Amino acid sequence: MSSTPSSSSSSTPRQVVVAEAVRTPIGRRGGGLSTCHSVDVLGTVQKALFDRSGVDPLEVGQVVGGCVGQVGMQSMNVTRTAWLTAGLPIDAPATTVDTQCGSSQQATNLAYALVASGTVDVAVGCGVELMSRVKFGATTPKDPDSGLPINHNYFEHHEFTTQFEGSERIADQWGITREDCDSFGKMSQDRAARAWNEDRFGTQIVPVEAPVLNEDGSPTGETTLITRDEGLRDTSMETLAGLRPTGRENGVHTAATSSQISDGAGALLLMTAEKAESLGVTPIARFVDTCLIGSDPALMLTGPIGATAKLLSDNSMSIDDIDVVEINEAFASVVLAWEKEFGPDMERVNPNGGAIALGHPLGGTGAILTTKAVHELQRTGSDHALITMCCGGGIGTGTLLARV
Repeated sequence: MSSTPSSSSSSTPRQVVVAEAVRTPIGRRGGGLSTCHSVDVLGTVQKALFDRSGVDPLEVGQVVGGCVGQVGMQSMNVTRTAWLTAGLPIDAPATTVDTQCGSSQQATNLAYALVASGTVDVAVGCGVELMSRVKFGATTPKDPDSGLPINHNYFEHHEFTTQFEGSERIADQWGITREDCDSFGKMSQDRAARAWNEDRFGTQIVPVEAPVLNEDGSPTGETTLITRDEGLRDTSMETLAGLRPTGRENGVHTAATSSQISDGAGALLLMTAEKAESLGVTPIARFVDTCLIGSDPALMLTGPIGATAKLLSDNSMSIDDIDVVEINEAFASVVLAWEKEFGPDMERVNPNGGAIALGHPLGGTGAILTTKAVHELQRTGSDHALITMCCGGGIGTGTLLARV
């Protein structure tokens, strides 16, 4: 039966640990994962949590997942459908949340809160997005009776901008140049290539069996095993300098300094420290704190600045106390503005490349970044990791972890 609150539950938050953290390879648009169904991709990482940890999935009290494009194959509570499709126990209920790009980080933070509060002893945080199949913007329907996400009343309070425009305004405000962005984009690619060359992702990747299709799109009955991130590109500063801007005619961002449209999923198994001990599970990290903050919806993408400031202040820490940072590379200016605000050692920031090189499968990215951070703490023997993302509409996610 599913776990229930322990008798020791009180108003004092309980220590929450990560028992396992996994992710799929991140597939490029139209790449290896594009023939899959979202529930199979998410179900693969959900099930892998238990295959790898040895924990009985019947211990899980709740599953919380993130997804942005909740239409088509990602509708009808994709988190629950994936869980059932993977053959996992019907006892565990599931919820799918939408916090835009930060959906699965917020889902994981909510799973943490469920465990810390004593609501359940064991929870799963996860997320998925197959952008090859559920296109960016698919949630805005063509049916006029459905309406649009924004109406005239919104404009009485806020200007409505795109993420492309927001990234350019951030570059303007923080004095970030095209060359700054190109240099950062190349660094992301170089670091991701180094990570794969040194097998830094080996402990976190779960291969995915992807269907092989005929020319007409029908399945052949065969599968191919997807084992590596597909977004890596061999680049030079000369090549990057020749690319056309994407946000504005004379903007600082190009396709090589913006996150890639991608497919992928990630999942984490959370539980109390006491539960881990009783199950004989060796934790690989523990939660210190989480946050979700609002930021300027016109600039839109400055949320990581506020989230980082809050986590550091609330925990009496400085940026120098953080050994690993995973900040989503939605656009190069997002990370570069954050750098100007905090002055971190950039060797600690996205040390194995980020979304510019690896990809950004929207609702799956938060769980993927958190998984990367957990395994990088273990790989390096470091103490603290910070995960933060910008989100559409002006939101910032934050998670502070410590190595056990």
